[in-house]
Amino acid sequence: MSVGVFLAVLCAALLHAGWNAIIKTGLSKQTSMFLLSTGQAVIGLVVALCLPFPEPAVWPWLLGSGLIHMCYQLFLAYAYEQGDLSRVYPIARGAAPMLVLGVSLLFLADELEAGALWGIAVLGCGIALMARGVLTSGESRRLLPFAFGSALATAGYTLTDGLGARVSGEPVAYVGWLMVVAAVFYTPAVIALRGRAVLRADARGWGLGMLAAAASFGAYAIAVWAMTQAPIALVGALRETSILFAVLIGWWFFGDRMDRGKVLAALLIVAGVVLTRL
Repeated sequence: MSVGVFLAVLCAALLHAGWNAIIKTGLSKQTSMFLLSTGQAVIGLVVALCLPFPEPAVWPWLLGSGLIHMCYQLFLAYAYEQGDLSRVYPIARGAAPMLVLGVSLLFLADELEAGALWGIAVLGCGIALMARGVLTSGESRRLLPFAFGSALATAGYTLTDGLGARVSGEPVAYVGWLMVVAAVFYTPAVIALRGRAVLRADARGWGLGMLAAAASFGAYAIAVWAMTQAPIALVGALRETSILFAVLIGWWFFGDRMDRGKVLAALLIVAGVVLTRL
């Protein structure tokens, strides 16, 4: 992985943690996610119409990924209704690199050096330590199935979109159409689950939703582009440094407790990032 791709993925990680923080601030997490999804679709359509239209071979990947993204958004919003940013986010993101790594090693042609494998392993240890507080500090365990569901969806769309973008050859256009497809799936699903009240928001809510959408689109466009330049599993793991950013945001802006376990986990995550660069 080149230095440019490495820095770009770190930037994407910061943007990803930022839009999750915006979702967490909303009174209704599903409403916030609906605003995010709508904003992503608008941005995505504008970008996509300026680029070549996807070939027929690309659409099965887009449709499959759109369904996975719908599940991801639903699970993540439900998880944030149950727990803090600094707990939900590590669990939701943490299991994904291990799943992606396993599939990549078994089924894909990407080659990973020993340092990258060790880096992913250390990242996994840090992520597991970061997430364990939900079991030891009396926090709601109801967030666990939703957070793990989000992690499974993350692994699914990471692999799907990494391969889909390679088939497309136009990663930015791919992400643009993906955001449109995901919104088409998510909107009726959330209305069916929560009713039309979930669609109502004030001007401030829409503003925050559009800001989150811009950050989310930028983060994922960078990540999908990076997957065309470097091994998918390595990019997927490096994106999980967003966990460190999310913990710091939770501490500084939401008052989440920073204990010794979180500090150690953060150090392990940084060590994992260093190892992926060796």
